[in-house]
Amino acid sequence: MTRTTLLEQLEIFSKEHTGDLLLPVQPQEEDESPPPNRAATVYTPCLPELRSYARKAPFITHEFVTGKDAAVQRPGGGKFMQSTAVVRTCFCVYHQNEQEGRLALLTLMERMRIALLEEVVIGNQFKLDLDAGVETLVYPGNPNQTAVSPFYLGEMITTWHIPPVERKVPHGKENPDYRGGGYPGTPAGRP
Repeated sequence: MTRTTLLEQLEIFSKEHTGDLLLPVQPQEEDESPPPNRAATVYTPCLPELRSYARKAPFITHEFVTGKDAAVQRPGGGKFMQSTAVVRTCFCVYHQNEQEGRLALLTLMERMRIALLEEVVIGNQFKLDLDAGVETLVYPGNPNQTAVSPFYLGEMITTWHIPPVERKVPHGKENPDYRGGGYPGTPAGRP
């Protein structure tokens, strides 16, 4: 559940660091007056209804992409387990003015990027991998469009050191469920 907890902590972190940034909301047909600006809503791991992005903007999503568990050599000898997780964070904002929309997107993304680089550790257990860096991408508009899209999208890729899974029975110790020859809790010789 560690990777799930990482996404939950990123959701909390995002709300704390972007919650005061109020962004435009697309008016809906039923609206008689323009909707008030609001903070980006944060979702994990994705939007509740993918096709509803127009109604959800502004928003941020955090989604687990890939992870790795590996034994790493200690400088003084021996090995330890190291676990990492790569997270994709997507940003979407709405704005009628293209220049202001692109700046609103960049502002939202910069809030997150700067806050992550300043704090590095979130939830007292997840550490941003600074060696892997923080990669950001702002999707360019389509130059072939005759009308400018009022939605602006970007993403950020981050790598996190997460607590590794600990063995329940240390190597070489007796396990009362082990029946010899196979894996713990299985008949002898059968995996």
